[in-house]
Amino acid sequence: MLTSYSKRIPFFSIIMCTFNRNHLISRAIDSLLGQTEKDWECIIVDDGSMDETFHTVKKYADIYNNIKYVYHSNKGTGLSKNAGILAASGMFITFLDSDDEYHPAHLSIRKTILEEYTNLDLLHGGVDIIGNPYVTDKDNYNKQIHLSECVIGGTFVMPRYKLHQIGGFSNLRYADDADLYQKAVDASWNIAKIDYPTYIYHRDTPDSLCSNQHI
Repeated sequence: MLTSYSKRIPFFSIIMCTFNRNHLISRAIDSLLGQTEKDWECIIVDDGSMDETFHTVKKYADIYNNIKYVYHSNKGTGLSKNAGILAASGMFITFLDSDDEYHPAHLSIRKTILEEYTNLDLLHGGVDIIGNPYVTDKDNYNKQIHLSECVIGGTFVMPRYKLHQIGGFSNLRYADDADLYQKAVDASWNIAKIDYPTYIYHRDTPDSLCSNQHI
């Protein structure tokens, strides 16, 4: 169900990867529909869900022509994000995990910054953490670190062409966002972090990837 619509290029393409999140995905989509900034498309990449995700997303896609659905067999987060990037047409790529949500001004605040600082290659930061703020250290699976020490991939905003230049995300099941951030550093991208906490990061979901990561 890849919905086609006008050739107008949206400002944002939001990539939402999901796997068996039918019970949560409506919250994420509704937070997108509630944005004060309306110049966006959403690419929902279903990584092999076996629940009712398709039927839930179809209800939205039938109404909103800026919501697209892509399905593939389970490939993990990195390759799922790449599939979304390939299907995207927006000027800037950003992300929303299907068990998270945006505050209403999330996109508008970032658009204002991007329009003022046109040399930015990566904008990130601004997280409202709900629940446990500790995650598994990507370098030591027996260690927990605070999210303040991490980059949060859901907050990344990047020009689409820059992502293509560095080859997108690596085929990793965990910490693919940290890996991409390092690629950006190595490529000498102009990177900025902001503190507006408008990305609502739900760490209260028992089966979230960061809560139960498998290497």
